[in-house]
Order: sequence, then C-alpha cells, then structure tokens
Amino acid sequence: MAEEFLRIEKLVKTFGANQVVKSVDLAFNKGEFISLLGPSGCGKTTILRMIAGFERPTSGAIYVEGRDFTNLSPRRRNVGMVFQAYALFPNMSVFDNVAFGLKIAGKPKSEIAARVKEMLKLIHLENLADRYPYQMSGGQQQRVALARALAPSPRILLLDEPLSALDAKIRVSLREHIRQIQQQLGITTVFVTHDQEEALSISDRIVVMNAGKADQIGKPAEIYNRPATRFVASFVGTLNLIEARVVDPAANRVAIGDQAVTLREPLGDAKAGDTVSLALRPEAGSIAPDARGDTALTGEVVSSNFLGSVIRTRMNVGGSIISFDMFNSPGLVPPAAGDTVTLRFTAGDLLIIRD
Repeated sequence: MAEEFLRIEKLVKTFGANQVVKSVDLAFNKGEFISLLGPSGCGKTTILRMIAGFERPTSGAIYVEGRDFTNLSPRRRNVGMVFQAYALFPNMSVFDNVAFGLKIAGKPKSEIAARVKEMLKLIHLENLADRYPYQMSGGQQQRVALARALAPSPRILLLDEPLSALDAKIRVSLREHIRQIQQQLGITTVFVTHDQEEALSISDRIVVMNAGKADQIGKPAEIYNRPATRFVASFVGTLNLIEARVVDPAANRVAIGDQAVTLREPLGDAKAGDTVSLALRPEAGSIAPDARGDTALTGEVVSSNFLGSVIRTRMNVGGSIISFDMFNSPGLVPPAAGDTVTLRFTAGDLLIIRD
C-alpha cells in the first residue's frame, strides 16, 4: 500500500479580490512524481510556492508526513526548488553553486566536497566543477540548478517549469534525465508545467489545473484516455469535440448529423432530443478498407495536413469537423478535399463529456 507523504487540504490563496487557488485537496505518495499541469494563471505555480513556503495560504493546510507545514518558514521545510530561470549565482563556480546549501547548513568541508562530487556525477557534469554559469549552455545550467537543489538531501523536490526556457531537443533529454534521477533517489517530486507532453511522459500522476481548481487527478493514461471534464478533454492532447443529439436514451443511441451511432457509455438522465458532447481522439479511427470497428461515420474531407510522422485529415460529418490521423509512409496517398470517406472505430472510443 502506498504511503501518503504530502497532503494539501482545502488550500485557498487570494491576491486582493482575485482567488487564484480555490479549495484544492491533494494527496501525494512517498517517492511519487506528480505534475501540476495547466495553462498560465491556473494556480499551479502558486500551489508550488505555498508548498515551498514562499507564499502563505489564505486558508487551508499543508501536511508533510503528518506534520503541519502550513506556517513553517521555507528554511525549516527542507524542500529543494528548481526555477524556470536557473537562478544560479553568476559569480560562483559550479562547485560553489552546488555547495551553497550545504555551506549555509554548516556542513564540514570534507562532507561538502564529497556531496558536491556525488551530485555532479549524478548530473554528468563532474568535469565542469570550475566553470561559471556564463560558460555553460542553458541545459547545463539547469542541471546544475537541479544538483544544487538536491545537494542538501531535501524531503521534497519542487520543479517550477524548469524546462520551458530550453530548446525542444534539450527539453526532451533533460526531462528524461530528471525522471531518471528522481526514480534513482526516490524523492517525492512536484513538477509544474504547461506542456502536456512533458507531464504525460514522466509523471506517475497528473493534476490538471483549471482556473484555480483541480479538474482531474489520475495516471497519464487515465487523463488522456478518460478526460473527466470538457476542459481536460480539450487541454490534454488533440481531441474532437462533437455535438450529438439523443435519439434513444434507453439504447444509448445518438445522432451526429443524420447518422445514428450507439454509445457504449450509458447516457444517464439524458432525454430524447437532448444535446450531448462527445469526444473522440484523432488516432482512434481509420479509413483503411480493412479497418475494424463496430461504429462508423461517413463524411466529406475538408483538408489533409502533413505533420511528419502522421497525416491529420479533417472531415465534415453533419456540420461537425472531425480530425483523424494516419501514420505516414512513403506510398501513402492521403484523401483529398472533397473526397467522401468512412471513419471506423469502436463505440468505446466515443466518450461522453459531462462537464
């Protein structure tokens, strides 16, 4: 059974008349990697800063291993934090930057030297101890910032959009390195990002934040495959949102334009004539002649766009524009605008969006 480590209860933060965090409840397990995912202004960084102690909650509480941390000063929390903008000391070498927290804690020189060496080996920069930040790339600087945060052996690691200032290739490499280090050390980690791919690729669980609230909490596959709200459905991944009309609620039959389909998910209290919102991932269906599926929609192609590994085609089905993806291959001829195609998929791929 997982051991609860960090718990947030009814956390609220207000700046003037603006409530940026609205009664959030979260529980994180020991050694878990949690991502707070959401757009700018959704409250994710404010939650991180309250865990660190840089902001005091307007109301609510924060517990670590059962101890109330709500009003503790940052230095008494033993929390490591990595910021978006590196925040390295420009006048200090890599060694001195990593050693900073250990020196503040009054550790002996021999222990500091050994720990810094260990940290630099962990981030694969053991040969750059004498360099200064201006002599290093952005990715190297961010790894030094990570080592500095980890050197004092914090109980929690907090990462505030640490990869957003880096280019795409370095971001992918460094996020994998961060996850590897986190798993190696077994440290409970909270990672703030607006990048859904980052969150999906490295998290044990994701908290999708929307306007100060946690819209959904779950494993990456759950968040992606079973979005709980309209916001999660539209924010995480590419998704078709389709308006349908209830035809026969008892049989879970709905109509998309003039084409009736049977849903696997119960319609609940919906009545005949009601409008329901459905979600369908672009990768769920296929127009190949031998495509399998118990459900089909036929429509007219609007456009096809080459995206490298996939070709994304848009089709009009009774006024709803539905996108679907095909894997690119040298011999593939995508459908052209004006073509009539039939998209086949399973009924379970159509999700009802209830919020």
